[in-house]
Amino acid sequence: MTKADLIEEVSRVVEMTRKDSEVIVEAIFESVVKSLRAGDKIEIRGFGSFRTRQRQPRVGRNPKTGARVEVPPKRIPYFKPSKELKDLVNAATAEAPAPAAGAAPAQAPPSV
Repeated sequence: MTKADLIEEVSRVVEMTRKDSEVIVEAIFESVVKSLRAGDKIEIRGFGSFRTRQRQPRVGRNPKTGARVEVPPKRIPYFKPSKELKDLVNAATAEAPAPAAGAAPAQAPPSV
């Protein structure tokens, strides 16, 4: 799903214009980014949490020249899904029947 798809879905579900839905989606994304920049964590019950992790400085290599490159420390955002979200995702995949263990694959009829 893309951001445009998300905007369309919000517009359809709440029955408002696409422009208004776009403002809502943008406001949510801006709030998430603003909180992460401030070092806060965002917890959405039943969905998951967004946090930042600190990466230590390290020495990397330029793949083209092989020269050593100092990589500075940085904060990276990450998402941790809630147990409820994991269960919902796995319940959807559990509904699809899996092939039985040891079952022979279907064979095409012989051609004449």
